[in-house]
This record gives sequence, C-alpha cells and structure tokens, in this order.
Amino acid sequence: MNRENIMGCPMDIATVAETVDVIDEAISKNKFTQHVVVNVAKLVNMQNDIVLGNSIRECDIINIDGMGIVLGAHFLGYNIPERVAGIDLFLKLISMSAKKNYPIYLLGSKDEVVKNTASKLQSLYPKINIAGYHHGYFWENEEEIVEKIKASGAKLLFVAITSPKKENFINRWKEKLGVTFVMGVGGTFDVVSGKVKRAPLWMQKYGLEWFFRIIQEPRRMWKRYLVTNTKFVGLIFKYKFKRNNSK
Repeated sequence: MNRENIMGCPMDIATVAETVDVIDEAISKNKFTQHVVVNVAKLVNMQNDIVLGNSIRECDIINIDGMGIVLGAHFLGYNIPERVAGIDLFLKLISMSAKKNYPIYLLGSKDEVVKNTASKLQSLYPKINIAGYHHGYFWENEEEIVEKIKASGAKLLFVAITSPKKENFINRWKEKLGVTFVMGVGGTFDVVSGKVKRAPLWMQKYGLEWFFRIIQEPRRMWKRYLVTNTKFVGLIFKYKFKRNNSK
C-alpha cells in the first residue's frame, strides 16, 4: 500500500481487496488500526478545519472514497486503481469478521436504524458476532459509551456518525476504545438497514452518487454539493499549478 500526499492530504493508493488484506493482517497481529475514507466534502472541509485535518492525518489507513477524488487525482497525475467506497469496504469487513469470528460493534445513527442494521447483518451473515450496538446520540456521555464498547470485547468498531464528529470522536478516544480496528462509515447504516437507497451501479461507476443523493434529498443536499464541488474544483487547479511550477 503506497501513500501519496494528494491536494494536501495523505492518501493510501490501494484497492478494496488490498485494504481488507492489510486490515485482516493487522487484526491477526492485534495491531491497532485507525481507518478513514476521504471524499470531496471531507477534503474541502479539512482545509480550514484543523481538528478534522489532524484526525484524518493521524489515521493508519486513509482510503480514497468518491469518484471526485479519483478523477481529481488522475488529473494531477496520480495513478489510482479504484475508489474504496466506505460501504463496500464495510461489507467486505463484515464478511471477513463472520468467517474469522471477529466480534464487531456498531455505533451511530438513530436507535431504530442501528437496531435494523444489526438485524440485517445477522440475517445476511448468520455467523457474525455482534458484540453490541448503540445509537449515535450520546454526546453528553461519551466516556460511558467508550467504556461500553471496551467492555463488549469487540475487535472491530464501525462508527456511523456525520463528519467531522465521527473522525474527531475516534481520534479523541482511540486509545481507550479497546478495539483493534475502528472505522467511520457515515451513512452506511441507513443504506444497510433499508432506510435510504444507494445509487444504481451505473451512477456509482460514473461518480454520480452525489447527484442521486440530491434527487433523494434536494432541499438538504443541493447547496452542500454546489458549494463543496465548486471549492474542490478550485483546489484541484491550485495543486495543478503547484505541481507544474515544481517541475
């Protein structure tokens, strides 16, 4: 797994399969691994959010999620084999955990959603060991939740909370969670539980998942994507200019 500094952020150049192998090996050696995926919104926001930037840069694995990052990196001259979508990696790790009896913990989303996610995973992977789960509205009792996760005996923790809360929560408590692997998974539980639909494969392939989200939630999403995508284009040309001048 090769790490490059792309648009001011360290990113690991790897496929989904390669990432799963690295994580599996680390878990087998009981080596703690803090994981994050970087998409357009996260890259844009970390430019001015120092805490988020530190939480991302301190991760052991930083995967490239979102076709925007992949296309932007290609434009800058980097060879990115594929995007590592958070939900795809999550499902691969769930499958791996079921086969190897790695206990998992699900943290985040609304109470009904995380319960339905646990139920769906149990039906999809009957051998999965779900050590526990908890909703994502616990900010007045963070330490209590951390202790609960530690006491569960889970090896893998998946945190489905919005950014930058999840990245900062993970980085703040990583040494006390008691798990071997921790990963932020954003809205993954919403998709797995059936609350929201994921974009069709053809839209995923052409990097149009953001457009699918706008169609589903136009009032909430259109401004967010308009602003972040515009800033991202500016960021690409800023670093393109820097790379050309450094040659």
